[in-house]
Amino acid sequence: MSEFDGKVALITGASRGIGAATARIFAERGVAVCLAARSEADLEAEVAAIEAAGGRAIAIACDVSRYEDVASAVSATLDRFGQLDYLVNNAGLIEPVARLADSDPEAWGRVADVNYKGVYHGLRAAIPVMLDQGGGVIVNISSGAATNALEGWSHYCSSKAAVLSLTRCVDKEYGAEGIRIAGLSPGTVATDMQVVIKASGINPVSQLDPSVHIPAEWAGKAVVWLCSDAASDIAGEDFSLRDEANRKRVGL
Repeated sequence: MSEFDGKVALITGASRGIGAATARIFAERGVAVCLAARSEADLEAEVAAIEAAGGRAIAIACDVSRYEDVASAVSATLDRFGQLDYLVNNAGLIEPVARLADSDPEAWGRVADVNYKGVYHGLRAAIPVMLDQGGGVIVNISSGAATNALEGWSHYCSSKAAVLSLTRCVDKEYGAEGIRIAGLSPGTVATDMQVVIKASGINPVSQLDPSVHIPAEWAGKAVVWLCSDAASDIAGEDFSLRDEANRKRVGL
């Protein structure tokens, strides 16, 4: 039997991109998945595809900026599958890209609510469940922006830096109690976010040729690998797919 058989995962931002790819790969490995995102219609299409391939999945409408939504997603996962072994905090925004003095305060705050508070909400809702079960694995989708300032990305860079700090705090507080947490810094990924970045024309990332972006499936494979026993030495820090040695460990 695979180490993943009988396990259960909750993935936020699962209607597309990295989240959807992660859900599909988990399901292929025998993990029951709860796909959470704001767009329930898109989620239902992903669930249907997973079930058609023999997997187990449910869709939950969830705005991660609202703690009640995230807590409800955790409860729905438990009600349907009886446990929660893996949490993937993937939901994130970058638009609108703008230099700080040109930014819209409400839109800037919305990014902070989703990228930073959304991760906190996932941690707060899932950790007590995992503690009661005796452990679990959490993967926060991070970014090189967590440690590198980029023009036009003050909202994104600062929120990802905050997520990295949360990863370190959770490891310090709960690592000895069976909860392993790591961040995944995938590099640039061929998702809708890159379309927004390209259109902004701000900073060098917007000038990259689309051919250099890795597929979302690579990031999904890395997330699932980080949840495996093979990654048991990775905790409390970000794991970067820009590192060739790390790509080899994942099997990319």
